Amino acid sequence: MPASSSPRRLVVAATLASSLACVAGAVAATSPKGYVIVDGSSFVLNGDNVSYRFHVDNSTGDLVSDHFGAPIDGDSIEAEPGPVHGWVTLVGRVRRELPDLGRGDFRTPAVQIRQSEGYTVSDFQYSSHEIRNGKPALKGLPSTFGADDDVTTLLIHMYDRYSAVAAQLSYSIFPKYDAVVRSVNITNMGTANITVEKLASMSVDMPFGDYEMLELTGDWAREAMRVRRKVDFGTQGFGSAAGYSSHFHNPFFSLVSSTTTESHGEAWGFSLVYTGSFAAEIERGSQGLTRAMIGLNPSQLSWSLGPGASLVSPEAVAVFSDTGIGGMSRKLHSLYRKHLMTSKFATQPRPVLLNSWEGLSFDYDADKIHKLATESADLGVKLFVLDDGWFGVQHPRDNDEAGLGDWEVNPAKFPKGLKPLVDGIRDLASGNSSTGPKLKFGLWFEPEMVNPNSSLYEKHPNWALHAGGYPRTETRHQLVLNVALPEVQDFIIDSVSHILSSAPIDYVKWDNNRGIHEMPTASTNHEYMLGLYHVLDTLTKRFPYVLWEGCASGGGRFDAGVLHYFPQIWTSDDTDGLERVYIQFGTSLAYPASAMGAHISAVPNQQTGRTTPIEFRAHVAMMGGSFGLELNPAEMPAEDKAKMAGLIALAEKVNPIVVKGDMWRLNLPEESNWPAALFVSDDGQQAVLFYFQLRATINHAWPVLRLQGLDAKARYRVDGNRTVSGATLMNKGVSYRFPSGDFGSRVVFLEKL
Repeated sequence: MPASSSPRRLVVAATLASSLACVAGAVAATSPKGYVIVDGSSFVLNGDNVSYRFHVDNSTGDLVSDHFGAPIDGDSIEAEPGPVHGWVTLVGRVRRELPDLGRGDFRTPAVQIRQSEGYTVSDFQYSSHEIRNGKPALKGLPSTFGADDDVTTLLIHMYDRYSAVAAQLSYSIFPKYDAVVRSVNITNMGTANITVEKLASMSVDMPFGDYEMLELTGDWAREAMRVRRKVDFGTQGFGSAAGYSSHFHNPFFSLVSSTTTESHGEAWGFSLVYTGSFAAEIERGSQGLTRAMIGLNPSQLSWSLGPGASLVSPEAVAVFSDTGIGGMSRKLHSLYRKHLMTSKFATQPRPVLLNSWEGLSFDYDADKIHKLATESADLGVKLFVLDDGWFGVQHPRDNDEAGLGDWEVNPAKFPKGLKPLVDGIRDLASGNSSTGPKLKFGLWFEPEMVNPNSSLYEKHPNWALHAGGYPRTETRHQLVLNVALPEVQDFIIDSVSHILSSAPIDYVKWDNNRGIHEMPTASTNHEYMLGLYHVLDTLTKRFPYVLWEGCASGGGRFDAGVLHYFPQIWTSDDTDGLERVYIQFGTSLAYPASAMGAHISAVPNQQTGRTTPIEFRAHVAMMGGSFGLELNPAEMPAEDKAKMAGLIALAEKVNPIVVKGDMWRLNLPEESNWPAALFVSDDGQQAVLFYFQLRATINHAWPVLRLQGLDAKARYRVDGNRTVSGATLMNKGVSYRFPSGDFGSRVVFLEKL
């Protein structure tokens, strides 16, 4: 019997036909607080300042988009499609929720499935729906979470009766953040294998209009550069094929109108909760409609589904703001801090740290490390981090050519083992005082990698990713372990657990210093990510008291998927103060400042050779949730060292507001010589202004900076000595004189009276 007429398919087809026949007359349903409303064949998700609406086309069973934007009420006035001429039929002229392939919609599809017979045509039609309070987790994937009062979920069940493939669309509305979170579950209900060639987590067809796209692009040490460009006819998009989210393009974009600014106008933000290769596609079709989607990279998918098997897409978060790009960012920031990041440290102040890498590199032993930790404690540091080079027995990690994978303490460097070193460092008191807080200790790992020159590779060469007889391309003298393999997952979990259980370790820096080459199959990348998420989930739950930081040669994996497990990420290997202004402002488009690792390094800077004042470097670093140092205190100029106690005290005063507060980008570094940002505490009682001058000015008036996010009716004490109204601070602004020279900076405190 042909697959298309199997008894099982005919039964489901009959059920579908019955569903479509009665959907128009279905009983209305509403979630308890009205966040999700179903009225016949229409569906509405309501946030505090957003409405997301779509309906079932009763003649085709297709889901058609109606609105994603500011709240609306009741019916709207819609133009009739009119005569359909040319090659584009009606299916290619409407706004669709799950655009498929092969039936006349020539725009980019969100889903593409190859049947066992080789067909790539799909025809998903509405079958049923359900409303759930709260939000179910995605199995094996990071995802947002919330209680019944925080989020409501609408599940739409669709079915392709010709191929016996089911699609479940999950829509979760977080009303407080005007956020719609979507994922797609594809299930093979037939009797033969199918292959999912493409699957976008979210696809939105915007109404007719002119849009611009805002994205983040870059490379190593040049992450998160803002790019804003017009959405024109045809496709324009970006993505990653590096195996990870990458430095090149971040899995985030925003659609805005041409007149939208930081503070005014409409902005839509789309963020993928995923760490692997991805694709973002924006297309303006021949009819003038704009389609925007984000999801798995189709060149690294080709996912086979046997009978009864399912593929769940990563989650995509979409937020709407009618208060400009800044409003969009703040909604993402708050949502991620409170409903994505699972770590207890997500909203806690972070200890000031010193990392050993730029100070000592691989050149150290136990005595040098203890000396560096002692000097760090004298500066007022609270957390000392031992970076690369502490491991390897048969293949000691004395440089980057050996040792990765051999997670045993190097006996030549640490003859007494790790615990006596850690205990000794944790006995040191911060601030050159016997009564100061004791130091915490952190350690660097790169568990997903292996050097060919290692005991692990000698024992398990097939654990490294490779494609048959093709050469195994090394980057930084290392290969990538195939974390898709359960035995590799177990090895990483056991190795890291053994070290963390051997000594009182408070912090872990989890690094990853190359992209993936020579994947054996297209599906390996997603399999790897599922394996990695299992590893991260296991370890962070096993060691919840550890402060985990993600790193991938800097910001190579600065994404929402990592933030589900790690509350902070090393923003960039570029620690130059000037470069970091651009990188951190750019990263803040999608991610909260609380998640950014930002450190002071020595000058001239290792990456740029630039020399900037210690105050400028420190003030820039204070805008990150994790403030620290990347230097050797013994080599600091005496003048700079003398200032560190005051700068660290300032950083500790600032940190709670940066970690928990709302960020207002007042001036962008791409647009002003005086970039500025204001952080307002979550209770509105305090604020801190970061204000910079990048280049010196000569014989020139000082600019006026208008603040935002304050209470216009309140009065504020500014830097402890002047009292100014919120209305004056926002409508007239402030003006400050900067000292002569490049790279000036100010940090100003405001306290609501």
